[in-house]
Amino acid sequence: MTTFLWVIVPYICLAIFVGGHFWRYRYDKFGWTTRSSQLYESRLLRWGSPLFHFGMLGVVAGHVIGLLIPQSWTDAFGITRTAYHLIALIGGIIAGIAAVVGLAILIYRRRITGPVFSATTKMDKVMYLFLALVIALGMWNTFASGVFGLGGEYNYRDGVSPWFRSIFYFQPDPALMADAPIGFQLHALFAFILFALWPFTRLVHVFSAPIGYLTRPYIVYRSANQRAGQGTGTRAPQRGWDKPELQRSERR
Repeated sequence: MTTFLWVIVPYICLAIFVGGHFWRYRYDKFGWTTRSSQLYESRLLRWGSPLFHFGMLGVVAGHVIGLLIPQSWTDAFGITRTAYHLIALIGGIIAGIAAVVGLAILIYRRRITGPVFSATTKMDKVMYLFLALVIALGMWNTFASGVFGLGGEYNYRDGVSPWFRSIFYFQPDPALMADAPIGFQLHALFAFILFALWPFTRLVHVFSAPIGYLTRPYIVYRSANQRAGQGTGTRAPQRGWDKPELQRSERR
């Protein structure tokens, strides 16, 4: 079971993550969108969207530093473990609260606004469930270990982080996660399931960037009511009460 949970499941989820995005982009380009619902409701979206997205940016940045950067590197830069965990605790709480509040507003908005709720697919509903679980478990781990001191003196940078990096080295060490507290195990497991769901939900927009706008030619807009000599045409527009030219030529 240890090998299945911490070796097989992560690789299956990552394979679906990569292959699913390729399939989605190849066969569903028109569906590669957030399916924006701003036209239906904007008041709650104005608060929920920035809180969620900026909060998630902070959460992702914290995970990149905590999981991908070895502890020996921060030690080499003179950042003590106490200082690192204090910075991670303060930043994680601020970013996590912003993400939780923003997600709650967005889910509430999606539920009470009829057209927005109707535009929500079943896969999006499943995605919201796992996204909420991942964020909630992450916040619980932060408070439990950093604030309340639950779980003893467990340092995730000695267990979870090396295990996560070992997956990409293709030398996974499941024993590292087997010794982690249950909160960290559930957080990691649900996160990988979320990765597997990612390509089939609106989360694909994370990998979309309007880079083409930087190089595309300008779009020139001209009024349809321009008079002769004021635009590119040489003929004045026809008045609404004037008879069509075709009818006048037929009478002649």
